[in-house]
Amino acid sequence: MTLVIGLTGSIATGKSTVSLMFDDYDIPVIDADKLSREVVVPGEAAYYQIVEVFGEEILREDGTIDRKKLGSIVFTDESKRKELNAIVHPAVRERMLQKRDSWKEKNVPAVVMDIPLLFESKLTHFVDKTLVVYVDEHVQLSRLVERDESTKEEAMQRIQSQIPISEKAEMADAIIDNNGSKQDSYKQLEEILIQWNVI
Repeated sequence: MTLVIGLTGSIATGKSTVSLMFDDYDIPVIDADKLSREVVVPGEAAYYQIVEVFGEEILREDGTIDRKKLGSIVFTDESKRKELNAIVHPAVRERMLQKRDSWKEKNVPAVVMDIPLLFESKLTHFVDKTLVVYVDEHVQLSRLVERDESTKEEAMQRIQSQIPISEKAEMADAIIDNNGSKQDSYKQLEEILIQWNVI
């Protein structure tokens, strides 16, 4: 039996850092963000749909999508964001499920589905257990400002476009408190994996 773990957090909570830790336990990770980049490369169906909806001005000279340009459109316009998600999400989901099922066929002890919007997109039925990477909201804000060199207002806008991390923590089967050191988070992950009989 393969345990399917849904890993999530919110922007700048350190989910990517925790995601890399599974490597030490030889647990495969299916990364929704990576797949969302794969499904929008030239030649993919989602790519053509995005260009059709948002126009050629979102393209770079080489024909690839300029994620920053597209981001500036969808972060300020809720209806545009929904339009983009309606194109990208189904393509990503399909690919995630194919990957999940191929790992399950290999009967690995666990597979991680790393999905930033696990709760927002109501995808918890894809997984057996949910694991939330949590930090205090003021830590999240200062990390995001530092990471993206954005203003506090821009950072708040991005944070508020997701379910508050405190709410996600309440919905989760387990939580990694990422306010401390990497070592602290690593130890918490190990304890959770032991508890779930994965290692």
